[in-house]
Amino acid sequence: MPDAIDAHLAAQYEAFPYPARDPRDEAKRLVVGSPSHLREVDHWIFAARRPATQPLRALVAGGGTGDGAIMLAQQMAWLGRPGEVVWYDRSGAARKITEARAAARGLTNIRFVEGSILNLPDAKLGTFDYVDCCGVLHHLPDPEAGLRALAACLNPGGGMGIMVYAPHGRTGVYMLQEAFRILAPDSLPPGERIETAKRAMRHLPATAWLTKNPFITDHLPLPQGGGDPGLYDLLLNPRDVAFTVPALAAMVGRAGLRVACWVEPLRYDPDPLLPDPRLRARTAALDPVARAALAESLAGNMGVHICYLTRAADPVARADWDDPDAVPVLRELDPAAFAKSLRGDTLAVTFDGLRVPVPIPRLSAAIVARVDGQRSFGAITAEIVAAGAAPAAVARDMAALRAALEPMNRLLIASPGGGAASGPG
Repeated sequence: MPDAIDAHLAAQYEAFPYPARDPRDEAKRLVVGSPSHLREVDHWIFAARRPATQPLRALVAGGGTGDGAIMLAQQMAWLGRPGEVVWYDRSGAARKITEARAAARGLTNIRFVEGSILNLPDAKLGTFDYVDCCGVLHHLPDPEAGLRALAACLNPGGGMGIMVYAPHGRTGVYMLQEAFRILAPDSLPPGERIETAKRAMRHLPATAWLTKNPFITDHLPLPQGGGDPGLYDLLLNPRDVAFTVPALAAMVGRAGLRVACWVEPLRYDPDPLLPDPRLRARTAALDPVARAALAESLAGNMGVHICYLTRAADPVARADWDDPDAVPVLRELDPAAFAKSLRGDTLAVTFDGLRVPVPIPRLSAAIVARVDGQRSFGAITAEIVAAGAAPAAVARDMAALRAALEPMNRLLIASPGGGAASGPG
């Protein structure tokens, strides 16, 4: 239920719609990320089994200025996928921005509904195959109740993509939030609060921990950061709760859901951080949540947790990498360019300053160059064998490449009939 803090949150997002977006920028680029990238939804939620011809009904709960809704709707349009995306938020200012962004792209598959997640059951929106809730749960008076309400909207076989704050990568944020509760209390109008905070930031001591955290940039001016909306959301937000891996996993379970994927899975694997065999012997005995929690604590740079969730009542399903008719796709990578970069036996990956070496097999470039969203695994194998490679070697390197790139969330499997794209997505 709404409380006194909730009124301040509502005023915040009317005064400073978040994130800052200019509809004119839609002509330049599509904002792409996780969760709710259509390729990820197909792979992690539906295990690449849901036909592309089956209409997808998606809810973007707490849609803000539209990044998730615009991305998903545009990717559906590019791929010719039927269905609709329901943008749901109580901010009229954010709605105007999102509507203008959709109009700039000519998107007609978004429906706009104003309302609060706190009143979701009363909105009578029906049920959905997929629900996005990005950057919202950690601002609710009862995050678990919010997650339960969203889970209740899911169709059997459906799932969710969520993002919540994580504590370790936000070092310095909560200290300054405490300072600004004194300097710029939420009893002041939003405009006065932001002006006070900006004045204080000009005199921030070099010892303030936020100055030593290079991974938090939302408080910086545009275009380096998030401008006034970013500063307000980061340091003046009246309610901001961060979740560790164990806390989030426990809440997900209590809501009748399960984690299908931590994004990116490689970040939640402690083994690349612990090459010592004796230490890896210890990690091998840990359950998945403990392993992810260990990686979170060791890395120290995770400022958010992004997860794909499925209903605990549904059977566990995984994309079938052994199906020769399955069509692999690269997420936001050009096959030819990526293939050229695959030299040697290691691919260096960087996550927020953390460099992780990923072993790759000898035939990586040959395989990746053929991942065009149309060729199946069987077709790719046949071409590489015809070029002179041994079938056993191709099968071995296919499996090794999947083990390297799926945890990076870059090599996925398309939905049946949904491989080729007609646009940049």
